[in-house]
Amino acid sequence: MEIYLDNAATTPVRSEVMTAMQPYFSKKYGNPSSMHRQGLLANAAISEAREKISKVLNCDSKEIIFTSGGTESVNLAIKGVAFAKGRGHIITQKTEHHAVLKTCEWLEKKGFAVTYLDVDEFGLVNPTDVKNAIRTDTILVTVMYANNELGTIQPISEIGKICKEKGVLFHTDACQAAGYLNLDVERLDVDLMTINGSKIYGPKGSGLLFVKQGTKIEPGLHGGGQEFGLRSGTENVPSIVGFASALELAQKEKASENENLSGLRGKLVFGLLKIPNARLNGHPTKRLPNNVNISFSGVEGESILLKLNELGIFASTGSACSAKDIKPSHVLLAIGLSHELAHGSIRFSLGRTTTKKDVAYVLKVLPKIISELRGMSPIE
Repeated sequence: MEIYLDNAATTPVRSEVMTAMQPYFSKKYGNPSSMHRQGLLANAAISEAREKISKVLNCDSKEIIFTSGGTESVNLAIKGVAFAKGRGHIITQKTEHHAVLKTCEWLEKKGFAVTYLDVDEFGLVNPTDVKNAIRTDTILVTVMYANNELGTIQPISEIGKICKEKGVLFHTDACQAAGYLNLDVERLDVDLMTINGSKIYGPKGSGLLFVKQGTKIEPGLHGGGQEFGLRSGTENVPSIVGFASALELAQKEKASENENLSGLRGKLVFGLLKIPNARLNGHPTKRLPNNVNISFSGVEGESILLKLNELGIFASTGSACSAKDIKPSHVLLAIGLSHELAHGSIRFSLGRTTTKKDVAYVLKVLPKIISELRGMSPIE
């Protein structure tokens, strides 16, 4: 038996997405830049994918830049703006993904100034804090749409409106949000937005950066000038086709998926909080429908994870991109958790295949695991 509850780390590729991708591996295999029939077929597939995505994002197809995933898109957005401006001030917040934080730290070494805003106990950034942090030399604000560890949903449209009024570019990392929240870039008031495929049942190594027309950014890769000169290199046609298919399906089904997952999440949270000294992390309502991040005092999260793994339950102790790091999660520390509670956290992220039986089984075995580990732990 396997119960996969780590969908915030990655998702399995949907069968419909696999079917859409298949022809572009060996039948329609041309280089999209080639002018013969095979090349034109590949080029047409990319154009069709761009059109599909533009409808989801409510943008022009020329505003979509295909990349290898979230990390590349984030780097292209932040470094692209920074290098286009030459100097200036960037605003972000402390619970961002490492792709954002490490990029900002690197830019500080290059002479850029960065403000890292605090968040509240739920992981929310205050739009007023963003407004107050904007300076005359501020060139970019970057705040994620929904947190990968907590599931907390940020007030993106409010922040976007502030940035627009102040004439400052605004980027959001929407990788976790793409399967569940509205991606209309006009409503969100964003100038740049990052999405990847592996979180929405698409292929790994796929993603995009939305770049609003008129936004000047420096290219991330130089070469043949693909992706409107912003991301050179032969396009990964199967990946692009699969990504577009996955995003279209996710957005089409998000209402029913959200309703189902919210119900399952509610049952899981209710049951887990019956365990003594358990704490739900993140906002109780302003959170993704599939996210449950919970801390148990007196026990190590890694030990819980290993016990769950033995029973065929797959979860996470934090951000999967840095899950081998023994340091406590920077996200949990930022919301005020002690090192001990941060170390005792587990993230369950539900998905399309999660059932009531799965939730019931977790609630059956986890209290025993916590009790057993607490009995052996020197922490309490």
